[in-house]
Amino acid sequence: MRSSRMFTAVDSHTEGMPTRVVTGGVGAIPGETMNDRRLYFMKHMDDIRLLLMTEPRGHAAMSGAILQPAIRHDADWGVVYIEVSGCLPMCGHGTIGVATVLVETGMVPVVEPETIIRLDTPAGLVVARVAVQDGHAESVTIENVPSFCVRLDASVSVPTLGEVSYSLAFGGNFYAMVDLDAVGLPFDRARQHDILSAGLKIMDAINLAAPPHHPTIKGVDLVHHVEFIAPGSTARHSRHAMAIHPGWFDRSPCGTGTSARMAELWARGLLPLDQEFVNESFIGSRFVGRLVRETTVGAEGDAVPAVIPTISGRAWLTGLGQYLLDPSDPYPTGFTF
Repeated sequence: MRSSRMFTAVDSHTEGMPTRVVTGGVGAIPGETMNDRRLYFMKHMDDIRLLLMTEPRGHAAMSGAILQPAIRHDADWGVVYIEVSGCLPMCGHGTIGVATVLVETGMVPVVEPETIIRLDTPAGLVVARVAVQDGHAESVTIENVPSFCVRLDASVSVPTLGEVSYSLAFGGNFYAMVDLDAVGLPFDRARQHDILSAGLKIMDAINLAAPPHHPTIKGVDLVHHVEFIAPGSTARHSRHAMAIHPGWFDRSPCGTGTSARMAELWARGLLPLDQEFVNESFIGSRFVGRLVRETTVGAEGDAVPAVIPTISGRAWLTGLGQYLLDPSDPYPTGFTF
């Protein structure tokens, strides 16, 4: 057996969505902050993401996280999130997967009934509280980064769809929230190709007409997610189909998307602090969210009202892997199909 590169990983899924937690083979990524590391990785090391996320080692909806030494003195581990669409500043389902892997592999001291793990992410500090029973991670509750609403009931002109009403919020990534009824589509996986096509057109239209910009996180200035809200959704129980660039659906309820949705509902005055919010994915899996306190984002004088959300969900280990690159492999950075 010959290999020019080898990566070790623990595979998991969070409520249906994969997270390949890369534990070895990458080395320390340069940077003074985790976001600096994310940006460096994107510019100089993106071949690793492509190798591990795309075919033939990954697939069109693959997601992962690279473990790194923490930079913050108050964090246990650092994380760089990777997926087919690129490197995210934050990933909710991925963080639940990472916390579960860290507990079940013994990479952190495990305390029952709750193990607390502090993660240094490109979007900021995220605290994961893992419910542990007999050494097994039963569930994870993460306290996410500040989430806020950018636009309510805005409108954008979309080719073939016309004027589409949307709201825009940040929950670790930027999300456009669109009622499925507004684009004339049903909440039906049989129509997934039509929903995905609409989502990609809406992303492109927003990014062309009025791209968002995070006030403090460098390089977070695009919409790559459209959260299509199903009919009958409320501020207590919402269902959605999450369309993601460059062309796939989140299988989980999406942790950062749930945070963005709660920030939007809070901005509308519909979701108060400490009220349980259930968010259901396109495949029927669920996260339970809650807004725990108010805060602000940005410099004094230009600060944006924000909230701190928590997200609770479950993850399961699915495999242990050593991923190799033979020097004669004709697809050293994988491929998409």
